[in-house]
Amino acid sequence: MTRIELAYPKIPDSKNCPLKKCIAFEKYDGTNLHWVWETELGWYAFGTRRNRFDLDDMGIAEFNNAHPGLEEAPDIFKKDFASQLEDIFRQNQQYRYPEITVFTEFFGSNSFAGMHRKEDPKQIILFDVQVDKNIIMPDRFVQDFSELKIPRVIYRGKLTGKFIDDVRQGKYSVNEGVVCKGGSDPDNLWMVKVKTNDYMRRLQQAFKHDWEAYWE
Repeated sequence: MTRIELAYPKIPDSKNCPLKKCIAFEKYDGTNLHWVWETELGWYAFGTRRNRFDLDDMGIAEFNNAHPGLEEAPDIFKKDFASQLEDIFRQNQQYRYPEITVFTEFFGSNSFAGMHRKEDPKQIILFDVQVDKNIIMPDRFVQDFSELKIPRVIYRGKLTGKFIDDVRQGKYSVNEGVVCKGGSDPDNLWMVKVKTNDYMRRLQQAFKHDWEAYWE
């Protein structure tokens, strides 16, 4: 295992968000995992937001020991994403980079606040792709990866206070909330998360005084 800098940036809440054009994706309640592909090595590493393991038998065993509850993730990724993503990277000129990192959410039907039930069927959703240290733009992500399991697109248009209120009030039938992404190019990509009031109430019930640690 290697300790790394935060693999995926912390997404801010909506307090000072830009009221600009965006795509809003459903936010899934699970565990953020990253997977690293290299032109010669193929898929060679993976991990959580703060640590990384070799994507081989020894590394997977080490990952399983360090992160009980996530043991199914490597097999699901290999089955549902590994070869499909590699085909896209090799066939599309825009992905001719020596190394690419993809970000996924691992969860089950009853996962809550990053905790998973062993008996639940699990799945992985691909939610971002990073090339040359930049996460690709949301419209390109949807265009290039929509044939895979990616987050449901909830909204396209200007981010407004009304949209934020509607998400909080549960008008979009999302379990946790949404992530809004916008900007003119990868250098100024911005992201904002908005969670529902119902999710807040469930956090307050489960964690009492510590609920804000799991909020926005």
